[in-house]
Amino acid sequence: MTTRRAWKLPSAGSLDRLALVTEDLPPPGAGEARVRVEAIGLNFADIFAGLGLYSATPSGAFIPGLECAGVVEALGPSRAGSEAAGTAVAPGDRVMVLTRFGGYATALNVDTRYLVPLPPRWTMADGAAYLVPALTAWYGLIHLGALAHGQVVLIHSAAGGVGLRALAMAQATGARVIGTVGHGDKLPLLEARGLARAQVVVREPSRFGAQLDAALAAVGAARFDLVFDALAGPFFLPSLTRLAPEGRHVLYGAADFMPSGARTNWMRLAWQYLRRPRLDPMKLIDQNRSVLGFNLIWLFERADRLPAAAAAALALSPAPSHIGARFPFEAVPQAMRALQGGRTTGKVVVEV
Repeated sequence: MTTRRAWKLPSAGSLDRLALVTEDLPPPGAGEARVRVEAIGLNFADIFAGLGLYSATPSGAFIPGLECAGVVEALGPSRAGSEAAGTAVAPGDRVMVLTRFGGYATALNVDTRYLVPLPPRWTMADGAAYLVPALTAWYGLIHLGALAHGQVVLIHSAAGGVGLRALAMAQATGARVIGTVGHGDKLPLLEARGLARAQVVVREPSRFGAQLDAALAAVGAARFDLVFDALAGPFFLPSLTRLAPEGRHVLYGAADFMPSGARTNWMRLAWQYLRRPRLDPMKLIDQNRSVLGFNLIWLFERADRLPAAAAAALALSPAPSHIGARFPFEAVPQAMRALQGGRTTGKVVVEV
């Protein structure tokens, strides 16, 4: 038995109830490793889960966090069945960790199938910032979106953790990229990553369609082949209607529904929900367009597919992530609020 510190919610519904607790951690079970956590990557799913707006949120008390990085301290007994064997690790190994919640802790037991060796020369913060954005971008752009050389892709929230990784993967594929951001102060970051000013849209809901048309003209295109969308809301239909025949609109988030406070304003959320975009499936057939949606948690449940997916993501985009903000472990609530505010770039990382 070892002791750990963890940020825990008694139940979903309010970020104000997040509390730092000290608790016992039992020895790792069959097929598990105990990892001493040194860095934690924050994701919008952590905030949605804390607010009770994430379908995969555990019932009752839970520790948020989908990814972290650390050092293997101990191994549990071998798991029965070679088909269920996990990543070969030993005490002392540096690893990136995927976990279906539980990452906001100084140590955790995790199935070894959710461990990925930390690349040489990467810091722990690099490792904590990589897997969820990279798997999200790879799964949405490549696996579902079938992005190909020369195609035109629209990447919403292009300066965020997933957005920057999607940009890197799209560029590696040879696609032409248009990115959107919510604030103009994020433009220099995207320009430093190869996007001309005309390729970046600072979103304005009232004239978003015209903004997309101008950006398409700047890259010599009339339509998008792929839209990679974490926003939904008023930006969904203008993007969808500018898809080319055989175009794919891949939706993996709804950041437009993000509450600004520690609790959900259910009246405002209900109004947004009632005004959400509606699709006519017959029009999709007539226009030869596709709308695809995914939740990365589903891939977590297919542990057998994770090693190949992580290897494919690393092969396509092997550079560490841009870390836009770092917080100490004691400041997890402040880190979550910073991410929720929408003004950060890249990944927000907590260092233990």
